[in-house]
Amino acid sequence: MSWVGGKKALREAVVKRFPLNYSRYIEVFGGGGWVLFHKPPRRDFEVYNDFNGLLANLYRCVRDKPDLLINALEYVLNSREDFDRIRRALDTRRPATDIQRAAWFYQIIRHSYASGLKSFGSQPHDMWANFPLIQQAHRRLKDVVVENQDFARLIHHYDREDSLFYCDPPYHSTEGYYQNIGEGGFTEKDHIRLRDTLLDIDGKFLLSYNDDAFVRDLYNAPGIQIEAVTRLNNIKQRYDPNCQFSELFIANYDMDERGLYLPRQINLFD
Repeated sequence: MSWVGGKKALREAVVKRFPLNYSRYIEVFGGGGWVLFHKPPRRDFEVYNDFNGLLANLYRCVRDKPDLLINALEYVLNSREDFDRIRRALDTRRPATDIQRAAWFYQIIRHSYASGLKSFGSQPHDMWANFPLIQQAHRRLKDVVVENQDFARLIHHYDREDSLFYCDPPYHSTEGYYQNIGEGGFTEKDHIRLRDTLLDIDGKFLLSYNDDAFVRDLYNAPGIQIEAVTRLNNIKQRYDPNCQFSELFIANYDMDERGLYLPRQINLFD
């Protein structure tokens, strides 16, 4: 599912940096769930969390009531009038069932410009084409715990030595892009609070962030590994096809440990 700040472009790079051993996986800023859905299912205990209550409700309905959600989406209209009406209803928190709120929110995501939730996209969209995806997501989420918690409270609750927390917070100095329906925004104090929370855990964490001086300074601490990577800048591809975007992976363990134990091609002449 498209979502602001989604990790579609980096999901494989994220999973490759997971530690070898963990039995509890907690996705702290779940968003579109790109990493969770890309991560191979294991026997580990999995948690999806997002502070956006509308998004968390959508995931619960996909997990628990996919048929009812699909029924509510069967005859929705892809029109500006319908989009504006539903957006107003979600903004004013008009009483509705969990299925109705989930259907409204899913409709806003699919029909908004760049899935940004703010303006009508004016693009054709076949909602029925999404129904197999909802059923597929339902099967993947069947054993996943869905939470709607503040990140610090969530991390403290699930912290164990065998826990892995993957965190993809709103990027520093871009927080305004994340102030969508159901969200109150992310502040510089929250970046600091996240750092303080993660440096105090017993488990392991992997962070993905934008590469800037504030973030590098924030995590300049003993035992913390920082790795810079680049990817294509999807936003600027239309104007500059080769434009790159710099990102950071930050962890409290060796991010190369999984690669050290991968099967290697035998070569007599190496």
